[in-house]
Amino acid sequence: MKVKIEILSSNTFKKLPEILERAVDALPAEHLVGLDKIVVVDAVMEPRLSSTVRASLPALYHPKLPGQRAWAEIALGVVAPKKKFPKNLLTRLTLKASLAQVVISLVAQHYCLNFSKGVKKTQFETACRLYVEKHFDTWREREGGLRARLLRPFKPYLDRLAKKLAKKYRAEMERSKSKS
Repeated sequence: MKVKIEILSSNTFKKLPEILERAVDALPAEHLVGLDKIVVVDAVMEPRLSSTVRASLPALYHPKLPGQRAWAEIALGVVAPKKKFPKNLLTRLTLKASLAQVVISLVAQHYCLNFSKGVKKTQFETACRLYVEKHFDTWREREGGLRARLLRPFKPYLDRLAKKLAKKYRAEMERSKSKS
């Protein structure tokens, strides 16, 4: 069953449905069972949330209820806000990856709530984060252009370097905390 994509936002981009469909296609079909639709809106309009939370919320997953299937909504006003030239350019350049990450995070919530057995409430956020990292990497490998193909042989070395730098950063932060 295919996930329907509805665009109700006034702030639309040319290839928005295509970007969302390709992000959904990068995920396993069995993880999408029960997810009815993804709705793109200007801002999330959930009355149970405060206005400050709604203004900064990029997406919201609505779980399955009696008589209603699970669905998700993406706030395009938060993911790709309309700003002046330089900031708008940066938003446009990262739009594809940002939307893919939001879609994958929504599917991660759906999967962890409905199909993932043994995930406790305290582990839910970690499980979703691991799911997003894993599937975003596969999406990036699939969607990456020339730059991704050129950097693929160097990825293990860059990952090791990133781990080493993160370890040094943590040690430095602990040293600075102990001094103060």
